[in-house]
Amino acid sequence: MLKQAADYLTFDLLGLVPGSRGGEALNFFLYDTVKIFFLLTSIIFVVAVIRSSFPPEKTKRMLAHKREYVGNVLAALLGIVTPFCSCSAVPLFIGFVESGVPLGVTFSFLVSSPMVNEVALIMLWGLFGWKIAAIYIGTGLVVAIVAGIIIGKLKMERYVQDYVWQMQVGQADLVIPDFRGKLDYAREYTLGLLKKIWPYVIVGIGLGAFIHGYVPADFLARWAGRDNPFAVPVAVALGVPLYSNAAGVIPIVHALMEKGMAMGTVLAFMMAVTALSLPEAVILSNVLKRPLLATFFGIVAVAITIVGYLFNAIL
Repeated sequence: MLKQAADYLTFDLLGLVPGSRGGEALNFFLYDTVKIFFLLTSIIFVVAVIRSSFPPEKTKRMLAHKREYVGNVLAALLGIVTPFCSCSAVPLFIGFVESGVPLGVTFSFLVSSPMVNEVALIMLWGLFGWKIAAIYIGTGLVVAIVAGIIIGKLKMERYVQDYVWQMQVGQADLVIPDFRGKLDYAREYTLGLLKKIWPYVIVGIGLGAFIHGYVPADFLARWAGRDNPFAVPVAVALGVPLYSNAAGVIPIVHALMEKGMAMGTVLAFMMAVTALSLPEAVILSNVLKRPLLATFFGIVAVAITIVGYLFNAIL
């Protein structure tokens, strides 16, 4: 429905040519803008309703396990069963921080949720077999858990924006028993958060649309081929601005493999696209201060690069 509407506006109403750079860029922008804002609004609203039903301490107890590292593992596993794109996972991340869940645990969720999901797992299994699918889910979990543990050890809570902690303190005892009250609270919370982040979302989607329309299809295969020893970091760097979810990037992965790109390089590219997107960065920049944002992206990028080299060596 959304795709047909974007096609109609771009190619029928505005008369742009399908397959042209400008046409494809605008089509991408229109489709993803509506899709992302719909997902953001829906998920923020649902999260707000849930948060109004349960004291923050209940969420904290579920993820902040007494045993060291178990909270990161639980958060990463929770990310698998909540298969949102990276932008959609951000509101849940904010809710976790506000509820008092340790910062490192929330980052394990933030990495795992967009990177690992059952749709991508099934598609990978069908295209490449169960071994590649198992590698995908295993490495995704390891990256999410390790990234969260490292960030937790660095004790960077002071680099979360002050308003997030203020919201946490102000809503620490929030429990609304009346269902109509829950809906009213969720509506106000959703509108307030969208007012803060909408400019960042638009900028991120615009950059992704430009790259989608104007970067040649064979660009990545040319610069990240088997003969380039720097293919894996190149693939990671080029994957960051190409916003997509895990299921959406799999057709690209298939095409890259057909062009001869090594499996580890392809996996690194796929993980960078899903876990380190520009829209996610611009949204998180309104929640995290620059040192924490840079640390998060740096740790995940290094972990993904190591994964790529590892599997290029063994596959």
